[in-house]
Amino acid sequence: MLAPPDRITPPAHVLGPPERQSLDDALSQMHFLLEQHGHVLVVHSRAVSQEHVRRLHTVRAVLESDRIALIGSDLPPLGVGLLARQLRQLSVCDVSPGVLGAAARLFTYYIHAGALLNSVTRLDAVPVSLKAHARSWVPGSQFAVLAHPTPQLVMPGDADARLSGPEFATHMTVAQGQLAADWLHTLAGQWAVQAVHQAELPVESARWWGTGRLTEFAAGIADTAVLAQLVASVQRFPCPWCGLELIGDRCAFCAAPVLPAEHRSPSGTAAARGAGPSGRSR
Repeated sequence: MLAPPDRITPPAHVLGPPERQSLDDALSQMHFLLEQHGHVLVVHSRAVSQEHVRRLHTVRAVLESDRIALIGSDLPPLGVGLLARQLRQLSVCDVSPGVLGAAARLFTYYIHAGALLNSVTRLDAVPVSLKAHARSWVPGSQFAVLAHPTPQLVMPGDADARLSGPEFATHMTVAQGQLAADWLHTLAGQWAVQAVHQAELPVESARWWGTGRLTEFAAGIADTAVLAQLVASVQRFPCPWCGLELIGDRCAFCAAPVLPAEHRSPSGTAAARGAGPSGRSR
């Protein structure tokens, strides 16, 4: 969980893994969050254990709640933390739960996430050449890897080492691990980031990157007004199943796809809206 960028952004609640939290405690915590906030967005990395993911689905099923959205992300763990913070920033704006949940996919496109690694022999998320694999066996080797939005791998020691960066204003977050991160100062200059923040290395990072010797970084939009403007620029539709207002092509809460334009009524409401949970006619 990344620290909030200001005093307005609310904190997040961390849902513990099964080995550290009983099912009864997880159900009680989620019930409390629903009673307090109405809707809950659960953002998690796909690098978390399958037991943890199953626990999240179990909690949602036992509570029989359509107000819980489970949002799994293919971003590296620090990128997931950045995405969750952006959603927390947006939550203080005048947006509905459906729009907030659907904004996760939109914001993902604007996040640049990568890491400095000492080895790429176990890296599966990014294509690795045979030459890079061979270099992993050389003591002192270091690799700069961009996993999102476009996979890329360079050697920081090379004169032309450069990762493709954002073409818009960003802040960079760095999670220092067991690897020197001096080259990230060069990267921050190349990307013209407006600020660099420090964070703790996520516990899932070693599993995601295939090595415990790494330093992770992620850059994204930090201005809440810009995030809100991005969301406001996208056309909104009602979910055909649960009726929540949303953007994009799928509801984050019930996973129903948006109906094609020819199947929507002239007023903009979905033709199948009456068959959703609001009508309790499953």
